[in-house]
Amino acid sequence: MPKIEEGIKLDFHNVLIRPKRSTINSRSDVNLNRIFRFKNCTSQKTWEGIPIVAANMDTIGCFDVYKVLSKFKIVTAFHKFYDVQDFIDYQTQNDIVFNPDYFMVSTGIQEHDFQRLQRIMAQVECNWICIDIANGYIKALVDFCRRVREAYPDKIIVAGNVVTREIVEELILNGGVDVVKVGIGSGSACLTRMKTGVGMPQLSAVIECADAAHGVGGHIISDGGITCPGDMAKAFGGGADFVMVGGAFSGHDENPGELVTNPDGSQSKIFYGMSSSHAMKKHYGGMNDYRASEGRLVRVPYRGPLENTILDFLGGLRSTCTYINASCIKHMPLCTTFVHVSQQLNTSLV
Repeated sequence: MPKIEEGIKLDFHNVLIRPKRSTINSRSDVNLNRIFRFKNCTSQKTWEGIPIVAANMDTIGCFDVYKVLSKFKIVTAFHKFYDVQDFIDYQTQNDIVFNPDYFMVSTGIQEHDFQRLQRIMAQVECNWICIDIANGYIKALVDFCRRVREAYPDKIIVAGNVVTREIVEELILNGGVDVVKVGIGSGSACLTRMKTGVGMPQLSAVIECADAAHGVGGHIISDGGITCPGDMAKAFGGGADFVMVGGAFSGHDENPGELVTNPDGSQSKIFYGMSSSHAMKKHYGGMNDYRASEGRLVRVPYRGPLENTILDFLGGLRSTCTYINASCIKHMPLCTTFVHVSQQLNTSLV
């Protein structure tokens, strides 16, 4: 018989953060940096930076985005379709050396993915590995994570995606993972919930998975559902250690793709999910007939330089902290009380 889990599950738009008396008088007094050590990484090296991650989508997790974000000590998860020569060529052509703390090499879980990972890690100094599949509940993911941990004991390993506590604990305790990526169906270009009926409201997923990860010495990344700086604040307030952003970082000068002029004179760039038919055709020559497209392609209004959006998000986070008396991101969960609401915004003039 099917089971129903009682109790309300909430998304970012279902809540607001209640303000409280604050001794922080200026946004400039808020520290957005965090320092982490990682449970399963043998190097015991600390990471310090702003715990935001650009998603490993091929319109987001790219080299030009990294150039902007690394200046803020923000991480870019590079997409899976760069090979070692792409890294070498970009560094040579742009006369830069990638900072190993601020990018992730992403991989799937097939044998050819592991071989590609080995090629890159042999030539490019990097401290992060992101093992990324849509369905983090299959046994093959834990097995692959364990294989990567054995091969790279001194690296910070990220894996996902999942939305429940038991698999978070499994990945950390038995897979050797340091940071679990949390989110199914919450992305702006994701159709998983529509095509499969599977998922979990993102805020509740973050709260439950963060509690599970922290209980066994691990960390989580909230992946998906970020439409504005306020959503990012709610993710951190819910206990996320890192927040991954896709669509909200799209449409900028640094995002790949042609700038298109629309019939009304406005300009846009395309953005699409990595399980979309567009992505399948681009990277694999088409979609197998046993699967459905679980992503959409959208035209995102042109937003100019990415740096402006980053500054807007960081300013929003600092402002949240002043409202709740949190001197830094680390303190946000301790200072956050969520209020369940039926409406967030006055949209009368929209």
